[in-house]
This record gives sequence, C-alpha cells and structure tokens, in this order.
Amino acid sequence: MRIGGITLWLLGSVLALYLAALGAFYIFQRVFYYPAPGGGLTLAEDPGPGFQDMSLTTSDGLVLRAFYHPARPGRPTLVFFHGNGSDLNGSEAATRAFAAQGYGVLLPEYRGYGGNPGTPNEQDLYRDGAAGLYWLENSRMPLKDIVLIGNSLGSGVATELAKRKKVGGLILVSGFSSLPRVVGQHYPYIPTVLVRDRFDNRAKIGRVTAPILLYHGTADTVVPVSNSRTLARAQPAATFALERGAGHDLMYMPVATRRISAWLQDHFPVPPPPPSPPDAGTPLDHRGGSVSNSSPQ
Repeated sequence: MRIGGITLWLLGSVLALYLAALGAFYIFQRVFYYPAPGGGLTLAEDPGPGFQDMSLTTSDGLVLRAFYHPARPGRPTLVFFHGNGSDLNGSEAATRAFAAQGYGVLLPEYRGYGGNPGTPNEQDLYRDGAAGLYWLENSRMPLKDIVLIGNSLGSGVATELAKRKKVGGLILVSGFSSLPRVVGQHYPYIPTVLVRDRFDNRAKIGRVTAPILLYHGTADTVVPVSNSRTLARAQPAATFALERGAGHDLMYMPVATRRISAWLQDHFPVPPPPPSPPDAGTPLDHRGGSVSNSSPQ
C-alpha cells in the first residue's frame, strides 16, 4: 500500500470514528443533560418544616411530586426550577431561607426525577413547570404575586413560562443563553445543530415583560458567565448582577440569599402592618374635673 493510500485510509478511519461518535451523541445526548439523581429512582426525603408534600398533574396526565410552603399575607410566591443535577431536596435547601422570610415557595419536580414517571426533555419540562403555575392560578393566586426562579437548566423552564405568562418577576441564577451554546463551549467539536433540546433563553428573554434579575458567578465553569452577559444584552431592562469568585453552586450560597432577598424587597416591598386599633382601656373616671384611667375596684 502506497503512503498516500495509507494516509487516506487513516483519514477515512478517523472520519468514520468521528461520525460514529456524533451519531452516539445525537442518540444518547439526553442522558448527559438529564442525569436524574439516583437514576431517577431515588425518592426525595420528607419535606422540611413548613413545607407540604403535594402533587401536580401535567397537561399530558402525569402526576408529579412537589413541595409547597404557603406565603405570609402580602408576600409573593417563588416557583423554583432546579438544575439538571439536583432534585426536590436540593430545591428545598436552596429556598428554605426564603420560606423562613415568609415568602411562598413552590418546588415542582421534573418528570423522571425523584421517582416521578416519565422521561425529561425540553417540551415536557415546560409542561411540568406549567403544571405548577396552573395549580397556583387555580388556587386563585394572581400572576403578579408569582416570581419564577430558574437555576442553571431551570433557567430554560422559568424563561419559557415567563414569556407565556405575565408573572410578577423572573430570576435566573447561573442561567444559559441556550443549551447549544453551553454544549459548544464545552465540546466545540460537536456541531450545535445536533443538540435537540434548545432552551433558547436569548431568543425569548426580550419578550418577558416582568422585572428580571440575572445573577451569575464569575468563576462558573459549568455555565460560563458569558451566557448571562448575552442575556443582559438581549434584555437591557434586566438587572444584571455578578458574584465575584462564585462558581456554579451560587444558588446555594448565603450571599445569593442576600442578593435575591434585596431584589425581592425592591420589587415586592412588604406592606406596613395595619395600625393597631386604639386601646379602649377602662372606663374613664371623672372626679373633681380630673381624668383618671384607674381601674374600678
């Protein structure tokens, strides 16, 4: 075999392996996007104090587990969508400080996660999130009193729902501009056209009319901060905040609770308590022109 023939054979072999690898990625890619902690079989522990164990029914008939903490009067309800490697217990850990402040908290769980039936994909995760919004609306909660929070992968669900519904607010923590962009940042040799689930937040966020907070750690190596910068350019009305030195676990850090709480206070100030009724006290005793508040014997 001549040298030229060997070279062509080697190039052909490499190309065949590359195409085979791309084919495998196209078929099995959702295994990487949705690892579902515990293989999707691990049940979440019982909810913590103040949270209720409940279920949500999706438009395609699945019954999915969720946790709920009702709000104090005058406080909005936060609907939290976790990242691809988390679960209900992780969602509770990320939001329990807000529940302690009196905010309502609804924690929907995705299909295929935490023992839920079904297999996750982009369109069905939108159905899972919409089931939570429908339940709140059916409970007569005004949309203006609902704030959607999306962390990492959950940013795609939260942004889609905020585009559909005129909710009171949208908070994206460690969010991406689109899933293909993140895939391309980590694996530049994979054509992004092969990424089936798009979660194109950049194309949608300009159509969100609610107040928006974009919050990202500068040391995030999973979803680089450039993603939130792109979202901020696509929606200049959004508040864009960076946390120096924070990584992809930003949502679980105390500094995130303080930052998000401050934003919530700015947009949903707690109304002052109603004035106390005047103290009727005891009957006034008029003696010799003086006024006495002494109790009768």
